[in-house]
Amino acid sequence: MRYFDSHAHYYDERFLEEAEGADKILDTLFDTSLSYTVNVGTRYETCLAAVAQARKYPRMYTALGIHPGDIRFIDYSMERALEELRALILDPKSKCVALGEIGLDYHYPDTDKARQAEYFRAQMKMAEKLNLPVVIHDREAHEDVMNIVREFPSVRGVMHSFSGSSEMARELVSLGYFVSFSGTLTFTNARRPKEACAAIPIENILIETDCPYLAPHPVRGTLNHSGNLVYTNRMLAEIKGISEEDAALITEKNAKGFFRI
Repeated sequence: MRYFDSHAHYYDERFLEEAEGADKILDTLFDTSLSYTVNVGTRYETCLAAVAQARKYPRMYTALGIHPGDIRFIDYSMERALEELRALILDPKSKCVALGEIGLDYHYPDTDKARQAEYFRAQMKMAEKLNLPVVIHDREAHEDVMNIVREFPSVRGVMHSFSGSSEMARELVSLGYFVSFSGTLTFTNARRPKEACAAIPIENILIETDCPYLAPHPVRGTLNHSGNLVYTNRMLAEIKGISEEDAALITEKNAKGFFRI
């Protein structure tokens, strides 16, 4: 079976530190179990890294955006940051299929919520103008994320590594969104992701690694990569009562349609 990994960060330093880089891993995966992947940038520097990597692999694309947690690295105006991002997105060599990841992250106590919301709204407006889907990051900010999502009814999106309630998942589907599940779906204490997965049609579900993070059970805590999608896909198939082959085929079809690949 082959899987579409809808959200990865193969340029991350962990690959260099723990595996001497991602190239050997990717060469093997594209030959065996990986059909496509989207390499996701989080600020201008990592977007450049994601693009450089994607140019090496015909079946690797990019999503480019400014992550709420990376805003702290930007020491110049938001206008300049967004113009840099827009120019990179519009470059055909960037292989960009979505704007992201963007959103809100309230995990840390010193979070500048107002600045995060400003960047989130500005990037949603950019996606609207460019007719691009968005990849949304939501960490402990469900209500505020949904309020901003509702402000942009014409924007299509995916809520990545979903951690919200089944009610939230159903509303996202009603708004035309996809919901993506990472390795957290396999965790023994992952009641909410499992309930959300059960509550929505499989036609609105994607699977992802968010690698090198969130490795699934039974390899939790290790360097994650797309080969581990077998475990997330297996759990999805179990929840939906279908075969693993069908789960992989359906989520690949969903991802190709969403990213227009």
